[in-house]
Amino acid sequence: MERIVINVESLYSETDTAKLASLSVYELKALEIAGKGNEIVLTGQGPIWLYLKMAHALHGKVRKLSYDSPVTGEVVIFDHSPF
Repeated sequence: MERIVINVESLYSETDTAKLASLSVYELKALEIAGKGNEIVLTGQGPIWLYLKMAHALHGKVRKLSYDSPVTGEVVIFDHSPF
């Protein structure tokens, strides 16, 4: 299991703001970065709807998902590790 950090801002870095119309593109990018069975940490600036969609898209594909920010520190969203 590999630990991979995804800065959600990098998903829409080609534009200045995230666009709902491009949501499927962001989802495909995140899935490609995440791989399967890894531990993923989402971080960076982005709208809440983008974070929620990424969490939904990654569920069932990754073993563990966390959110990290300077304010909250790391918060586990889900952990499907049997250990």
